[in-house]
Amino acid sequence: MTSALGQVEAGDSVLEAQSLTKHFTVASSVLPWRKSKRLHAVDDVNLVLKAGTITALVGESGSGKSTIARLLARIYPPSSGSILFRGSDVTRQRGRRNALRYRSQVQMIFQDPFSSLNPVKRVRHHLARPLRNHHKVRPGSINQQIEELLTTVGLVPPAEYARVFPHQLSGGQRQRVAIARAMAVEPIVLLADEPISMLDVSIRIGIMNLMLRLKTERNLAFLYITHDIASARYVADEVLVMYAGQVVERGQTEAVLQAPMHPYTRLLLSAVPNPEAGLQTRRVEARGEVPTVIDPPAGCRFAPRCPFVMDVCRTTTPELLQEGNQQWVRCHLYPASTAQQQTSLSAG
Repeated sequence: MTSALGQVEAGDSVLEAQSLTKHFTVASSVLPWRKSKRLHAVDDVNLVLKAGTITALVGESGSGKSTIARLLARIYPPSSGSILFRGSDVTRQRGRRNALRYRSQVQMIFQDPFSSLNPVKRVRHHLARPLRNHHKVRPGSINQQIEELLTTVGLVPPAEYARVFPHQLSGGQRQRVAIARAMAVEPIVLLADEPISMLDVSIRIGIMNLMLRLKTERNLAFLYITHDIASARYVADEVLVMYAGQVVERGQTEAVLQAPMHPYTRLLLSAVPNPEAGLQTRRVEARGEVPTVIDPPAGCRFAPRCPFVMDVCRTTTPELLQEGNQQWVRCHLYPASTAQQQTSLSAG
């Protein structure tokens, strides 16, 4: 890894979460004297974002994906765990100056491009403001910088787009403005929270291709949050699958999607349309509702829906252990992982 003052090279670890946990206190609105409960939004998550790569975080709504993005953006403070930015633990840093310095390097792209833009301000205002706030303005060249940003995200001619209001743009164009705004402060990490879910299917591919281009040209580290595992396959180098606040499987994208190990990952893939299968009914491997994450009991959180559930699944929470060279899985169906790890540790 490069030094904190040096240039970031492709493959460098730039943002890392270690045992990241976020619990929210849930008080009873009916009986306020009752003991408060805890909502386990994120539990013991580890991930690494590397320069020049896209890491996809996949899961159902409510699985904790957006909470992780807000933790990494330092919108929420973690309950426990650490966030390392280029080797430094930023969870210990305090003060507005440190927050601004961090957010000039780690930017977030929100799900709804319309609500994230001020409807009464022109596009020029949305791009000029971060340039000024983060002291990125070159003397006498702010208009040129704005036009360069719009050209980078494919909004040409840029002078015309700079003059319009958000409501005069399509959904895809608004999202490109949001990406240009994030790029204005020259970040090295982009946290994209469902950036295509509010867009028409016909224009989603354009935004994904833009992400791929920025990854390569600007050597950016992307966290791509989605419930659409098919889009993750298109853009991501690595996939983490989340369920009820926990990462249940992770690994290289093709390894995970070609040979999924966790029953929940198989369930997600079974919902992806297969043109070759036509209208044939695909077998779904799980049923039931997502369990509550308010003071969850011990055991695997997928156990109530799992077709392969065993007694140990209801009493013991499985660990995320390595299975093979490219995948990690949190499941009692793979006890060989534990044996292999113990053997390698004892041999070392």
